Amino acid sequence: MGKQFSAMIPPHVEFIEQQQMFFVATAAPSGKVNLSPKGMDSFRVLNKHQVVWLNYTGSGNETAAHVSQDPRMTIMFCAFEGKPVILRLYGQATAVHRGDECWQSYSQLFSNLNGARQLYLLDIDMVQSSCGMSVPFYDYVAPREELSQWADKQGEKGIEQYWAKKNQQSLDGVDTHILALSKITD
Repeated sequence: MGKQFSAMIPPHVEFIEQQQMFFVATAAPSGKVNLSPKGMDSFRVLNKHQVVWLNYTGSGNETAAHVSQDPRMTIMFCAFEGKPVILRLYGQATAVHRGDECWQSYSQLFSNLNGARQLYLLDIDMVQSSCGMSVPFYDYVAPREELSQWADKQGEKGIEQYWAKKNQQSLDGVDTHILALSKITD
C-alpha cells in the first residue's frame, strides 16, 4: 500500500539521487495529457519541499504549454534495480526561462546547459511512495550523448531556429512562448 507524505524525507532524497531517469506528467485544463521520460544530469533537490529540473530541447514542448495554463505537475521515479520502489512528487510547477532573472541562479546547479530550454521548479504538496513489484529489472549501461552532440552541432542560433520550427505550440495548438521567453542569441 502506498504511503503519503507532505514533504520529502531523507530516504526519498537518497532514492532520487540514485536514479538515472525520471518521468514528468502535465496536462492543460483540456486536451492531451503529456508524460515525458527525462535523463541526463537534469534533476536537483533544493529542499524537502522543492525540486528543480532542467528541460533540454526536444521534438515537442508540451510541458511549457501545459504549465502556462495549469501548473500541476507530477514527477515519478521508478526503481529498475534493487528494492521495488515508485516515488511520485506532486505539486505546482513554475517555468524558468533564459530571459528570467532567476535563470542564472538555478542553471548554475547543472554542469551541462548545452541545448537547455527551460528549468522547472516544483513546489511539492504531496509525496507518495509505493511498491514497484511489477516493474521489471533493467540494467543501466550509460547516458546517451546524442542530444548534447546535436546541440553542439546546432549552436545557439540553430537551436533557436529549431525552437521556431518545432517548439512554439503544443500538440493541442497552445502557444509555448519559447522564442519570446528564452532568447539565447542577440
